[in-house]
Amino acid sequence: MQDTGEESPLVFCADINKIIPFSSVDGPGNRTAIFLQGCNFNCRYCHNPETRNHCINCMDCVPGCPTNALKNNNGKVEFYPEKCIDCDNCINICKYGATPRIVRLTSRETFEKICENLPFIRGVTFSGGECMLYPDFMREVFSLCKEKNLGTLIDSNGSVDFKKHLGLLEVTDGVMLDIKAYDFDEHIKVTDKGNDIVLKNALFLAERGKLFEIRTVIVPELFDFRKTVDDISRILSPYLERSNIRYKLISYRENGVRKEYRNYRMPNEKELNEAKDIAVKNGFNDIVLI
Repeated sequence: MQDTGEESPLVFCADINKIIPFSSVDGPGNRTAIFLQGCNFNCRYCHNPETRNHCINCMDCVPGCPTNALKNNNGKVEFYPEKCIDCDNCINICKYGATPRIVRLTSRETFEKICENLPFIRGVTFSGGECMLYPDFMREVFSLCKEKNLGTLIDSNGSVDFKKHLGLLEVTDGVMLDIKAYDFDEHIKVTDKGNDIVLKNALFLAERGKLFEIRTVIVPELFDFRKTVDDISRILSPYLERSNIRYKLISYRENGVRKEYRNYRMPNEKELNEAKDIAVKNGFNDIVLI
C-alpha cells in the first residue's frame, strides 16, 4: 500500500519479534528498539535468522518447550510470554527460519509499550527482520511518538522503495541503511536478492537529509568489501556537506549465524582499518568500527 501521508485511524498491526526497552546500540542515546518479524533477504551472515520467516505451525517446537510457554491451540502454536524463560529451544528446533515467540500488536498497543519506558528513553528504533515490510504500522507508531517528542529511526536493508512512503518519512528522523554489497552480483551472493532499490534508496534518503547511517558487514571471503566501501562512500560523498552520514563498519562474527554459514573468517584489524581508510579518503569522518 502506498503511504500518501494522509491521516487515517489507528488500524495497523505488526508481528513483534521482541522489544528491547532500553538499547544503546540501535541509534543515539537510550532508545526502545522494536524488532519486527519477517525479512525478504537471506543474508548468509544473518545473526538472528529466526526473524526471517513466519511460523507455519508445524508444532515441532511445542514439546521442546520446558515451561509450556508454547501450546497447540487447534493447530496453531500459541505463545504465552509470561511463561517464557528465553532458553531458545524453540528457535534451535525450528527448521524454517522462524520463531513461535511472536506477539501481534496494534500501533496503539505498541506505543503504550513504548510509553512504559518514559522518561528514560530518547527515542524509538524499528528494526527486524525487515521493518519496512510494515510501513503503515510504523507511520502510526511514529506519529504517536512525535506527540511525546521522541526521536524516530528506521533500521532497514533498503529493499522497500522509500519514495512510496513519504508519510512515514515525514515522521522519521533518519534511516540506518544496510549496504550488504555494492556490486549487483555480489549482493545476490550475500542475500539472494539484487540491490538496485537499495542503492536508489541510499541516494534518495541522502538527498532528503534522512540518511543517518550506512552499515556494511565486513566478510572478507564472501564479497569484495573494499570495493563496496569505496563505491558507496564515493556516491554518497557529495551529500556529506549538507548533513553528516555515519558509516558503521561491522566485523563478521559467527554468533547466531546458521551452522552452514559459520565457515567465514572474521576480518582482522588491518582489514577493518583498510575499510575505514577508504571511507576517510572519500570524505567520511564519522566512522564506527564494531
